[in-house]
Amino acid sequence: MKKNYSSLYIMLVLVALLFGIFYFMMPQSYDTTEAQLSEFSTKRALEKVKEMTTKPHYVGSENHEVVAQYLVKELQNLGLDATFQEGFTMTEKGTLVKSKNVLARIKGTSNTKALLLLSHYDSAPHSYSHGASDDASGVATILESVRAFLHTKTKHKNDIIILFSDAEELGLNGAALFVTQHQWAKEVGLVLNFEARGSGGPSYMLMETNEGNAKMVDGFSDGKLRYPVSNSLMYSIYKMLPNDTDLTVFRESGKIQGFNFAFIDDHFDYHTSQDKYENLDPKTLAHQGTYLFPLLKHFSNTDLTNLNSKNDKVYFSIPFSFVSYPFEWILPMLIIAFGLFLIFIFIGLGKQLLRLDEIIKGFVPLLKSLVIGSGFTFLGWKALLAIYPQYNDILHGFTYNGHDYIYGFVCLTLAICFLFYGKTAKKYLEMNQMIAPLFIWLLLNIGIFLKLQGAGFLIIPVISSTFMLGYYVITQKTNSVLNLILALPTLVILAPFIQMFPIGLGLKILVGSSVLTVLSFVLLLPIFGSFTQKKLWATLFVLLALGFFIKAHQSSGYVYGKAKPNSLVYVLNADSNKANWATYDTNLDEWTKGYLGENPKNAKPLNTNKLYSKYGSEFTFMSDAPLKNIAKPTIEFLKDSVIGTKRYLKIKLSPNRKVNRYDVFSNTKINNLRANGVQSIDLESKISGKISNKILSYYVVDNLPLELEFSISTSDKLDMNFVESSFDLMTNPSFSMAKRRDWMIPTPFVLTDAVVVKGKVKASPILEDNPKPFPKRVYRNITIDTLKQSTTD
Repeated sequence: MKKNYSSLYIMLVLVALLFGIFYFMMPQSYDTTEAQLSEFSTKRALEKVKEMTTKPHYVGSENHEVVAQYLVKELQNLGLDATFQEGFTMTEKGTLVKSKNVLARIKGTSNTKALLLLSHYDSAPHSYSHGASDDASGVATILESVRAFLHTKTKHKNDIIILFSDAEELGLNGAALFVTQHQWAKEVGLVLNFEARGSGGPSYMLMETNEGNAKMVDGFSDGKLRYPVSNSLMYSIYKMLPNDTDLTVFRESGKIQGFNFAFIDDHFDYHTSQDKYENLDPKTLAHQGTYLFPLLKHFSNTDLTNLNSKNDKVYFSIPFSFVSYPFEWILPMLIIAFGLFLIFIFIGLGKQLLRLDEIIKGFVPLLKSLVIGSGFTFLGWKALLAIYPQYNDILHGFTYNGHDYIYGFVCLTLAICFLFYGKTAKKYLEMNQMIAPLFIWLLLNIGIFLKLQGAGFLIIPVISSTFMLGYYVITQKTNSVLNLILALPTLVILAPFIQMFPIGLGLKILVGSSVLTVLSFVLLLPIFGSFTQKKLWATLFVLLALGFFIKAHQSSGYVYGKAKPNSLVYVLNADSNKANWATYDTNLDEWTKGYLGENPKNAKPLNTNKLYSKYGSEFTFMSDAPLKNIAKPTIEFLKDSVIGTKRYLKIKLSPNRKVNRYDVFSNTKINNLRANGVQSIDLESKISGKISNKILSYYVVDNLPLELEFSISTSDKLDMNFVESSFDLMTNPSFSMAKRRDWMIPTPFVLTDAVVVKGKVKASPILEDNPKPFPKRVYRNITIDTLKQSTTD
């Protein structure tokens, strides 16, 4: 009985340690009454978020200009001269837009490189996002930090540039405009960018570097932050992935390095109409403030002229601290770990404390735990998707009850581990069983050294657990207090990843959490292996898992604030003069069925020219729709000439209604594309690639027309299509639309609630219903044949 109580006490201590680790990752309180003027105030920052997010403010919307003017006023209230930077840019994915950046500058005492503070102020289009987290939180963090900084009259050597960029949500266009066209861009030495991909949780630091990270890591460490949350594994993985923050443009086009600070929890609110002031976690905003305010003081007085480095560092955070060391230490630490491992095995075998047959048998429960644990999780999540098909509506991949599923499957995996490590007949059997996981972990770290050195810190828990084994073979006994101390690296370093992976990458990665749970469990075998009544512990964890699954079931439906995404688009084919309702949804609800009917048709015919979607969504269902008198765009061929083997064209698409977006597709290979006078900032980009025939997406501001200039081969026939969209289906006077229920929201990441006109790019009259005749060349789609026949036109 005493051992049972001892096991309970140890488990309670482990749970308390885990709770403390997660608790102290970020602030757990904030100023509900205004803090001193010399300090960052979360309350004051929240007031700015609230002011900016009363309505959606995507590019092209009326409130977009309102927010821009508000930011100018706020900067002026700080005593700064605020300016606008406007202009067209086309980023490498063919996203064209006229951006409007908001800028200000605080002079330093020396003529050195400047520190740039960056956040975007536009909200996501299509889904009525208010942009509270993404990215009014970042803008407010900068405004409040700069206010406190100026109030303290802190002396600083470096100039401080404030950039509230535009059109980040469309294609990083505002940042591209600044980097490629503003004279200040060449003076920037470092960028601090504040972002969001959810509405809560800790903010993670993620740096972007051109080469090594050593000087950047040192600079971050010197900032003496209270709640640093980051690790070099995220840095290494991030460098392998296609990046899509404003900071990427600075690094790639401007060769300027920087730090991203972004929170990712409650991912289900990201880019939805639920990204409102009420859903932003104030503690998360406070965490952003704990980054910027001290770093602003530090980097405004630091030499930013050369932060490039040939060397990299491993780094990771622990509560209230930040640890780093050179990549060069990885191999020696690995060698030390292997050496200790072999020495302790040799001593253990010599003292007959370890037996070779028991060591070999130790691979059996390890492999069983990994296979069965991950298998249950993988198949379990698949089964849940079948039982709850509504989960597929959440394109983010993280459901409203996602945290319950993480905890549920982790508990189930722990139960499986306790079952397979349930034998207690032999004394200190767990020490023999521990050799297998230590060996596996050492092999993993060899792979890390060869392929993913940013994860080099994962050797630390292995070394720590190796010392548990060493204490046993040297003293022939175990010490529970020492083991708990040596368990800290596993709890501090590994445990946060179990939750972070599915939060950041979606619940499809739950199987990764299960695998990591097993690998963490086996590093703590000297603790868990000493538990008596392991079947009882397995039963307790099964019951706990069941409790989380029941809780998840109770919140598996949709309610206000945790709403069902749905989509509807009116599509008018300008060539056939036929109209359809269309949706991206796989699970239709009462609102979408009101337009599509009970038995809609497959929407495959509408997917010939696919619109961009972050998750590759296509139209799923369609039905016939009433024909509405929607004004079609005017298409003019301003230039059509042949020089040698090239045909040069200039085409103008002018809207005859309030529109928000044009998508242009070409089945003909085009060359040297210019749109509204600009080329892609990435000169190596293949705009007409093999993956898609889309050549650009133009987000319209002030109803400005689209002008395309390009060339094609004279042996090719122009085959070009357009899709003209307005985001006004719900308010368009031509329609009488039923309101969504309060437990429904527009689907994010897709073009929805839109009136779409699509057709061939061919010459047309300025207004199709205008009875006046127009010159023949305006109507005509000029081809090579007609050009030869009428060269004098």
